[in-house]
Amino acid sequence: MFNPTQADVRRFFCAVHAKTQAGQPMEAIETLASLWIAEHPEYHAELADADAAVARNYDLEPERTNPFLHLSMHLSISEQCSIGQPRGIRQAVELLARRRPSLHAAHHVAMECLGQMLADSQRSGHPPDGAAYVAAVQRHATRD
Repeated sequence: MFNPTQADVRRFFCAVHAKTQAGQPMEAIETLASLWIAEHPEYHAELADADAAVARNYDLEPERTNPFLHLSMHLSISEQCSIGQPRGIRQAVELLARRRPSLHAAHHVAMECLGQMLADSQRSGHPPDGAAYVAAVQRHATRD
């Protein structure tokens, strides 16, 4: 199982940003990550310095969004949708995207649901409940 460290994740996104800036070829997952990076120009300065990115402690700055967590969640939701896991997530996110101004906006709603599922799992000590996560995304997609 792939289990990257925090530093690995940060270096990955910084490397993708550097490859994008240099016009270098990328693997499929890097291309997908680059699309989400492009959606967040406010993170580009932080992505430009991998050493500073690895050293930064976002826990000490709760008012700041952690760009690496944010981009990781975008990438996770994209991957979940591409493989259809958890079951029903692709349809729920697609429906949500039709009800929101963009896929990006839909992802931000799905991120809240994903974050809640992970927090609930940590709090309870039980495995993440994929069905509850999908149901939460569906609720957002079907209410006005």
